[in-house]
Amino acid sequence: MGGRRLLAVAAMLAAAVAPAAHGSTSHDWLPDNPFMSDSGANSMHADSYASDTHPWAGPVGKNPTVKFSGKGPCAGMGVTREKLLLLQCGGAQNFTLRLVDPKTLKDLATYKLPPRPSTLQAVEHADLDKVYSDSSGAYFYLDNLDRAVVADAAQHIQRIRHMQAQDGSWSFVRTDDWDLSKYLPHDCTTYTNPLPQGSCDPITGVLPDWHGLLWWISRYGRVGTLDPETGHVHVLWLKGEQIENSHAVSEAGVSIVSDHAFYLFKAHADGMPYVVWRRTYDRGHERKVGQINQGSGTTPTFLGRNYVAITDNADPRMHVLVYDRSSGRLHCSVPVFSAGASASENSLVGWDNGLVVENNSGYLNPTTRVESATVPGGVAKVAVGAKGCHVAWTSPVVSPSVVPKLSRANGLLYLYSPQPQVPGVDAWYLTAVDWQTGKTVARIHTGDGPPYDNAWAPITLGPHGYAYISCFGGLISVHDG
Repeated sequence: MGGRRLLAVAAMLAAAVAPAAHGSTSHDWLPDNPFMSDSGANSMHADSYASDTHPWAGPVGKNPTVKFSGKGPCAGMGVTREKLLLLQCGGAQNFTLRLVDPKTLKDLATYKLPPRPSTLQAVEHADLDKVYSDSSGAYFYLDNLDRAVVADAAQHIQRIRHMQAQDGSWSFVRTDDWDLSKYLPHDCTTYTNPLPQGSCDPITGVLPDWHGLLWWISRYGRVGTLDPETGHVHVLWLKGEQIENSHAVSEAGVSIVSDHAFYLFKAHADGMPYVVWRRTYDRGHERKVGQINQGSGTTPTFLGRNYVAITDNADPRMHVLVYDRSSGRLHCSVPVFSAGASASENSLVGWDNGLVVENNSGYLNPTTRVESATVPGGVAKVAVGAKGCHVAWTSPVVSPSVVPKLSRANGLLYLYSPQPQVPGVDAWYLTAVDWQTGKTVARIHTGDGPPYDNAWAPITLGPHGYAYISCFGGLISVHDG
């Protein structure tokens, strides 16, 4: 790993002397992971810190144009160096990588990925919860060479590049394929194995650390590394714990939350993962409506140079928990939302000294809104200071399932909100909230009914003032006139 380590040292030195990022939101600091794309959107949570922020300005509702493409839903989304969209989308038969024109929303190239076992089980049992409570196979990232690195549903890690031919056409080409099934229980539901008798542990996600080592995690508590130069794999098992979120990576290490504890990991020289610190949290008494399991629903978020944060699953109120990223010391614990009506299944948005949390209580999947179930909603910003934390503002906006995003260019937080029209039918709005005050400044109507339900997917902000929203029925783009 010598070549990677030299590159990593150079990148860390460059980050140390680089000027702080400038935008209308703050002068905070967000370094680039040297082994991930610096495009501005390289993964579901935008970057390896899982800040859920983008450098581009989103729309503000001035003569907006809304375009809908009926292919979806799509979980992960990134922006390539050519400013094309790269998406990972689901379906009844298989997952698909899609390279998409950012203006027309037409596919330029597609690449088939294996179907998730839960998708096949959902079809068999007519149970949507099996799909929407399964986060495996939903995450990918764009690496520093603009290749998609995917932890697929067949327990492989694939590295796939997109390329353009002389005639202008695009295609995907797989460059690497690492089979991890021998390190995992792998009697999984497939078309050829519809009734498995053994155990299956799906891979949840993959990200590189600051040295280029690939870190992968599995649903049932396995934390692994893969050296892409040698193919060597090492695994540490957190027996009895589940990991249903993605992980986050900073110079300090790899942050992972299970349904029992919060961790920071590093790797020994041979690549074997080890625990730097482990902190248990209040996981509550049961799985709440609005979460996948009984535990934190948030991907960890690194905040600045000092902190890393999650939410717990406490009763009667959920808390935002902020830890010192080096020592694991709990810096603060702040309760949010109302008693008996708080749950989060999305990453915190982290920027400057603020963390925004969205209330997903009551939402399970698109049937929730069709059945007009109670979804209390609400969004809160927690201010983090050297001496503690407090709630800076709360907003009544109902944003039941979207992965929200902050524009660092215009200081607006983007949410996705329903407004009931008749029983079972919502009008859906891209909603922009001021990061500093929490006031709603724009609402842009995208469409009506279940096809426009966001269904747990992210908003992604792109170049030229575009916002992209994956929904149950397809993909939406919004931009000002």
